[in-house]
Amino acid sequence: MNDDRATTRRRFLGTAAGATGVALASVAWPAGQAAAAVPDTDGATASPILGDKRGYVAGKYAIELDGINAGWVNSVEGGHATSDVVTEKLGPDAHIAKKHLANLKYEDLSIAVGAGMSKAFYSWIAASWQANYQRKDGAVETADFQNNLINKLEFFNALITETGMPALDGSSKDAALIDVTFTPELTRLDRKVSGQLAISALKQKQWLVSNFKLTIDGLDCTKVNKIEALVVKQKLNENPTGETRDYQKEPAALEFPNLVVTLSASSAATWYDWFEDFVIRGNSADAQEKNGKLEYLSANLQDVLFTVEFKHVGIFKLEPDNGAQASDNLARLRAEMYVERMTFTQGPVVTPNDTA
Repeated sequence: MNDDRATTRRRFLGTAAGATGVALASVAWPAGQAAAAVPDTDGATASPILGDKRGYVAGKYAIELDGINAGWVNSVEGGHATSDVVTEKLGPDAHIAKKHLANLKYEDLSIAVGAGMSKAFYSWIAASWQANYQRKDGAVETADFQNNLINKLEFFNALITETGMPALDGSSKDAALIDVTFTPELTRLDRKVSGQLAISALKQKQWLVSNFKLTIDGLDCTKVNKIEALVVKQKLNENPTGETRDYQKEPAALEFPNLVVTLSASSAATWYDWFEDFVIRGNSADAQEKNGKLEYLSANLQDVLFTVEFKHVGIFKLEPDNGAQASDNLARLRAEMYVERMTFTQGPVVTPNDTA
């Protein structure tokens, strides 16, 4: 993801007295204390211990869908109730502009999750990639490090509008996360919750951005070392609903990103052949397009956590990656391809031969 997205992952969901919606804050650790942060038993990271107190703004986050716990959430952003401000034109005798509110709106909710969410959560993502629009009610729950509930942000009639699969790098040891943005028609913050966060025993699985396998028909993908992030977007149309001042949101266009990979020039013969035929010679009909899949692997490099399938892939650029050559002295190429359709699956894709 880009730097902006990386920054938002360090933000936390909290509350402010008298505020409507969700107030965001970031943890401010004193100098020299960051190294004292300790991982919690269920994957959350606790702030360092300052004397006999924990220095945190909020602790853990979990999400429920349709009344069922869906797993721990690494970070949360958004969910504010807001409104546009209308400034009226000045009249001939007026010197101060009159202002008033327009329609009430609710900001998108963006969360970052790992590989330990519920099947229902990943099925919601998969359905959104197939234009099988599913509206979900749910809630983001915030608790302290003893699982005592702090607040609960409920959302209603939410549609997934963006899914960001992580950028991949064979030399990195960074943890991988999926960024999911969904657009609710309504949110409501409950600051009077009590009790303990009753989340199911879903365990986060270790998942690194270096663990992946790319396959494209007829191409040598064994020396692909980087793949840019895949961000699938669902556009929505907003329709104001009159005196209620709310917006009804209806799905519009579904947008799939380009597939951009970096590979060793020493293994690029099949890529050059395809580019020569598809771009230079102009043999770019459906029959010359390719299919493929990207498998996101667990730490043992054997188990498939997720699979993204690519349909009707066409190459349109193949050029030296000068940045890569400067960093590791290896000649690398950067290939860019359009993709007409992508599908998301939790686990491996099962073919008829696999079940025989």
